[in-house]
Amino acid sequence: MEKQRLPVVASLLGLGAGVVWSFGAIASRLAEGADAFQYMVWRSIGVIAVVEVMAAVQGQPFPTVRAWRSGRVMMLANFGLFLASICFVYAVKTTTPANAAFLGSLTPLVAVVFSRFLGERLSRSTIVALAVGMVGLVITVFSDLEAGSMVGNVSALVASVGFAIYTVCLRTDTTRDWSPVLPGYGLLMVVVCSAVTLAHGKALVPPAADIGWALLHGSVIIVVGTVMFNAASKHVPAVPMTVFAQTEMVFVPVWGFLILDLTPKPLTLLGGAIIFGAVVGKAWYDAAAGRKNEFTAAPDVPLL
Repeated sequence: MEKQRLPVVASLLGLGAGVVWSFGAIASRLAEGADAFQYMVWRSIGVIAVVEVMAAVQGQPFPTVRAWRSGRVMMLANFGLFLASICFVYAVKTTTPANAAFLGSLTPLVAVVFSRFLGERLSRSTIVALAVGMVGLVITVFSDLEAGSMVGNVSALVASVGFAIYTVCLRTDTTRDWSPVLPGYGLLMVVVCSAVTLAHGKALVPPAADIGWALLHGSVIIVVGTVMFNAASKHVPAVPMTVFAQTEMVFVPVWGFLILDLTPKPLTLLGGAIIFGAVVGKAWYDAAAGRKNEFTAAPDVPLL
């Protein structure tokens, strides 16, 4: 049987999207004068502004409004991404980028478990991948026990749960346009994070440099990466796209080391490699065996 050849340009776009998204970890760490909630307010404003302008140019109705007027499943998807995004950014700011990225890589495995609610059975390869992923999880978390960053580690895990909720929503209707979720969860982020910021007696306007990093993150890094990933997903099958989606998590610790001079611990790297191997190995095993892909590549949004 002849193997399907992947389109080169589309594949490069898929890989490049993850690389672009990974720069978000650098932006969030460089915004040292803003806490996670202040940062998310301005990052979300950047996302909403660009998406609304793009929709207006294309003559489409307001996507932010559609995100909250398109049924309960769409609203659940908004909540899932809100949970994923706020927890992951908080994790990046409170633990090492490597830990946050590797623990965030568990998302596809968590999504497969959640798919049980849709009546899907867990295959033997899925159970093996989950077991291997849990080993990587234990090693990664164990490497950080003495660093006092456990809250950040837990936040990264909760981010995986949030993103898994979103991917399960996608599986309920794969033909639906889920793009309004991007500004939809951004609006929820602005409201909640503004309330938390004010409740803590902090200003909604952090230093100008921090606002700049947040706006750059939302309006450029997220939007450009999303456009690249959407374009690739139209031409590349689901299994390779699942693998390509992991490039964001691979490059986050790379930039942390090269730009922020944050060296991951050996156990962190080992645990991350095990988690990544479980996710990628599971995807390619299913492809080689001719099985239906159980992972959902979520092309509408990045995790960070």
